[in-house]
Amino acid sequence: MDLRQYNSSQFAIWKAVFKRQEAYEKSDCLYLQRCVTCLVFGLTLVVGWLEHQFSPLAAMFGVYLIIYPYASKAAIDLTRKYLKHSLPARLLMPVDAIQLGLAIGLSGFALVPALASTSLLLLYILLRKAVWYALLSAVLLAAGSYMGLLLNIPVNLGTPPFATLLCMAGLAIQFGFAVSLLYRQHLTLKSLRRDMQAARSRHEGLARDLTRYLPPQVWQQVFRHHNTACGPLKTQRKKLTVFFSDIKGFTELSEEMEPEDLTDILNGYLSDMTTIALKHGGTIDKFIGDCIMVFFGDSQSRGARHDAIAAVSMAIEMRKHMRTLRQRWQAKGIHKRLEIRMGINTGYCTVGTFGAESRMDYTVIGREVNLASRLENAASADEILITGETYTLIKDKIMGRDKGQIQVKGFARPVSIYQVVDYRRDLGPARSYLAHELPGFSMQLDTATLELKNIEQVVKALSEALEHLQD
Repeated sequence: MDLRQYNSSQFAIWKAVFKRQEAYEKSDCLYLQRCVTCLVFGLTLVVGWLEHQFSPLAAMFGVYLIIYPYASKAAIDLTRKYLKHSLPARLLMPVDAIQLGLAIGLSGFALVPALASTSLLLLYILLRKAVWYALLSAVLLAAGSYMGLLLNIPVNLGTPPFATLLCMAGLAIQFGFAVSLLYRQHLTLKSLRRDMQAARSRHEGLARDLTRYLPPQVWQQVFRHHNTACGPLKTQRKKLTVFFSDIKGFTELSEEMEPEDLTDILNGYLSDMTTIALKHGGTIDKFIGDCIMVFFGDSQSRGARHDAIAAVSMAIEMRKHMRTLRQRWQAKGIHKRLEIRMGINTGYCTVGTFGAESRMDYTVIGREVNLASRLENAASADEILITGETYTLIKDKIMGRDKGQIQVKGFARPVSIYQVVDYRRDLGPARSYLAHELPGFSMQLDTATLELKNIEQVVKALSEALEHLQD
């Protein structure tokens, strides 16, 4: 389910609310309510005439009211059949209001029918939430009542007993309809809430899944702004630090191993390196086989110096972690020594979305990106090569060895490069990291991350190893 499908589903859910309301208007429920209302008021006028309370004109109008809903429905059906056009049922509301107003006027403004008509109108407002139609109907109800005065109908607020019973029965029936309708609407809204919650859960799951495939900048553009019509991210010129790495000897290994085993090793390697890259704030640009491209400085840069230090720190940690991975691979029977080589450069690059309208990619391009890739190709096993621009930014924190200038393909002038040694704090007798790796022997010690509670276990392990060697 993509974002466009999610938005469509949300639109469909809300559209269903209005469609169900329209279905109510077109259903027999509304027609039945109108029939009951007109029947009750028609019989009220007829009974009032029989009780010598209302005029013969009122009784005749009562008979008309009984017939009116059937005639109006027949008129709507005819327009639908011959004119191919259906009138909205709510347009009958103002017409009904005039009819009820006339009934009130012809009854001499009898109190019970007048109150019943007003109550039904308010009930319609509650159920339909059509305020403007309700206000219009209230005006037409008053206008219809006023026509009774024009016909010189005497005002008589009293209501015959049987007519009163009919009005009360009609109100009870209509309130029963209202309760039933409100209950159905409650069930409908409850169902819609479940649908919305399910759609929201799918949306959140989609967002979580896409974090593995989209750069953070694209993910935020799509999911935080909730706008798929905002267009691609604009390309910008930024000072970035770009990193490339690959595994020396991986191509030869891929020819010797089964694809399933190779996939397992590669995914484990990329997963661990991705964790390290994200830890240092890098943006994973792409994986090309065993090659990793990462850049720093977009979108939350803390300055070119910090970005360069973060990139080189990431490279140092990746180089250290390769020793752990080699031990893991040896345990799986892979004795070929796999080593990482890395290239880093800092400079102004173009970052943004590139590609066709149907397929776009968020990446960085430019001369400085090409130079970082060339340095990775020129690096030896377990070597980190950086340009002079990058070394200038990190040299107070990280030690580098000047390797002079090299001629790089695609660049007219030679490029000054440096080999990353280690953190300055880890050089000399006070260093916090020790590593030794020989055939049949491997050791890593990082006192900066070693917890005090584990020191005894480390000493015990070293003692056991020493005793084993002495034996």
